[in-house]
Amino acid sequence: MFRGIRFFPETPRLPFMAWRRAYLIISGILMIASLVSLVGRGLNFGIDFQGGILLEVRMPGPADLGSMRQTLGGLGFGEVSLQEFGSADTVLIRVQKQEGSEDAQQRAVSAVKEALGSAVQYRRVEFVGPQVGAELLRDALYAVAAALLAILVYIWFRFEWQFGVCGVVSLLHDVIATAGIFSVLGYEFNLTIVAAIMTIAGYSINDTVVVFDRVRENLRKYKTMAMPDLIDLSVNQTLSRTILTGTTTLFTLFSLYFLGGEVLRGFSFAMIWGIVIGTYSSVCVAVPLLLFLNVRQSTLAGENAAPATEQQQP
Repeated sequence: MFRGIRFFPETPRLPFMAWRRAYLIISGILMIASLVSLVGRGLNFGIDFQGGILLEVRMPGPADLGSMRQTLGGLGFGEVSLQEFGSADTVLIRVQKQEGSEDAQQRAVSAVKEALGSAVQYRRVEFVGPQVGAELLRDALYAVAAALLAILVYIWFRFEWQFGVCGVVSLLHDVIATAGIFSVLGYEFNLTIVAAIMTIAGYSINDTVVVFDRVRENLRKYKTMAMPDLIDLSVNQTLSRTILTGTTTLFTLFSLYFLGGEVLRGFSFAMIWGIVIGTYSSVCVAVPLLLFLNVRQSTLAGENAAPATEQQQP
């Protein structure tokens, strides 16, 4: 009978909890670096949040950014930024919001088009007012906060309060680390990145719940096993599922990153980073924190579980 390919031993014996303090030190350094960058450098907000005029143009040949910057800077529309967008002949142009009504924005767009000439192909022209951008940023923060709160409530009811706290700390770790990497690298932060963060939160908590569920099952099953050993056993029992799920997801995301074009690159990068950091936090942040919150077999004492005979780890 065909049993399929086995990539890992049925139950590995990796001593994760022996390194629990090292994991938390690494995560602490990552959080501090992310927060320092977010406070000191901030995020490179896209037009979704910052407001202004955005034009994506395709030039008839490789773009001369220096000449274009000089031409558009002389139009008197304030700050104008240009960057290559995916290829040497495609340029993303940002122009700060103009004083006045929508007509003032349209005049700025018309002036830019006239200055660049008729040979340029315009792929995208967008305008977002600063008030709309501020509202989008506020709503995005509310959405992330509401999602984290809902997850906390779910984990609290699904498990015990210690599991809920550890789960939300792990999620905050993933969210801050993702925002921090965008701040450090200076990548554009827009609504698609917020969508990626929400997706990462869902993926990470799903992974964490799988491990938590096995921990609670083993708490009922092994009444006298030391907690570090019990948590090691639980993590190892779910390790193949965790690695295979993350790896297959990364295959798709790397395809999007390299082949999906510039528009999807930021989203794909956020998801790749999020899958890696989410898998790490599920195993190396959420579960070790259970030990620091003193989770024991007695935590489930309220459940009527018959004592089980102690079994040896496979």
